[in-house]
Amino acid sequence: MNDAPSLLVSSGAALAAISQVGDLSMGQPLGHSMRVSRLARQLAQASAGQGGHLAVAEHVALLRWSGCTANAEGFTHLLGNDVDGRRAMLDHTLGADDMRAVHKASALAVVHCEVSEQVAGTLGLGAEVEGALYRVFETYDGSGRPAGLTHGQIPEAVYQVVLAGDLEILSRTHGLDSALDWIGAQGNRRYPAALAKLLMQNAADWLAQLESAAPSASGETPATAVPLSLVADVIDLKLPWLAGHSRQVAHLAVEAARLWGLSEPMLAEIGKAAMVHGLGRAAVSNHIWNSPGALPYGAAERLHLVPYWTQKACKPIEELAGPGDIAAHAYERLDGSGYYRGLSGDALGAEHRLLATANAWVALQNHRPWRAAHSTQEAQNILRQDASRGALDSGICEAVIAAANGQQRLIQPRSSLLSVRECEVLAEISRGASNKEVARRLSISPSTVRTHMESIFRKLECSTRAAATLKGLTLGLIS
Repeated sequence: MNDAPSLLVSSGAALAAISQVGDLSMGQPLGHSMRVSRLARQLAQASAGQGGHLAVAEHVALLRWSGCTANAEGFTHLLGNDVDGRRAMLDHTLGADDMRAVHKASALAVVHCEVSEQVAGTLGLGAEVEGALYRVFETYDGSGRPAGLTHGQIPEAVYQVVLAGDLEILSRTHGLDSALDWIGAQGNRRYPAALAKLLMQNAADWLAQLESAAPSASGETPATAVPLSLVADVIDLKLPWLAGHSRQVAHLAVEAARLWGLSEPMLAEIGKAAMVHGLGRAAVSNHIWNSPGALPYGAAERLHLVPYWTQKACKPIEELAGPGDIAAHAYERLDGSGYYRGLSGDALGAEHRLLATANAWVALQNHRPWRAAHSTQEAQNILRQDASRGALDSGICEAVIAAANGQQRLIQPRSSLLSVRECEVLAEISRGASNKEVARRLSISPSTVRTHMESIFRKLECSTRAAATLKGLTLGLIS
């Protein structure tokens, strides 16, 4: 068995990616949590000077919404739309009845806090960050969740992050004056009045500074390597039927890419792309993902933007910018029928085709709300049918099927010039078969044979069957 390529990233990159997942889950602009982390740091410094508590405030701000995917299903049942409902909750446009229901849903807060605490632990951010994240929904006056703790039991970082978050969201959605009026009224209710006053005195200056700086994650994150599978798992928690999906796609895509002969660095890039390819799903409500039948008006367009959000979220994270670009091709198809760009043909490299095909294979083999899981044979047939109609690369399909079956090499020789199917056609032609005979032997249509022959002639730069046969033998494409 070949060793798997390293799918590790720095804890800082993982932290930044998870913060982006949280932003999309809460219906916030990408970079929201990064902005809040800067504001929280400034408030922490103004309140208590320099020290390790500044990094604590930043890290709590970045992971504040890291448990959002875990309770997305619960918020869908509670509010009908987990993304829009939570956006309305944060910008104070959620109806009073729904808001009361949210306050009573302590179980959802427990899920969120436990997951956030575990994420911080895996990232090695320390007990202070973990403890603050578990209490991030508690309030000064004891009306918070899930335990109803009161002042003295709540870490200072919680107040700093909540204040910074309120300022960032409310000033953006309602204007600075309205935001400060509301924050002032929450003194000794939601957070300490003295800390709220300190924020209000500096809010205009801090927001101005924020606008002049590009969003970025903290530079004080421990320089340790963590498995990117942590990010994948946080992404996949959004939907119960997606558990482990990204891990499975990563494993299969890497093994198929190895069979395809790609370099070790590219194997790692493809594996990382597979781990984050579903990041943009956080922007789409679970009620759409769980639709058993026809999607409501406009829903398909939202789904088609998932790879766009994935790429956009990864772009500012240096270690994930490359993988994020590959990940944005996870739903493209060779015939241009995919999304979000609708690319086709040579615009899709081997890495894009491998990821898209591995993603399709894993999805086919697992249950979805709109269909049952397919058997291995059914999944193979579907992939090959998609290849025969031009949506997927036939050679890549065979590599993915071979990898899924545990093969260590491709049965059919592979060439960077010809696909596996084209090699099969050329082999038949070299033995003197007519188009109709090739079609019958390979169970494809004569028109498909003609299409393959045109492609073979173009790629081998010849115009006769004899010349194609000679070149195919010389290059080892046929024997």
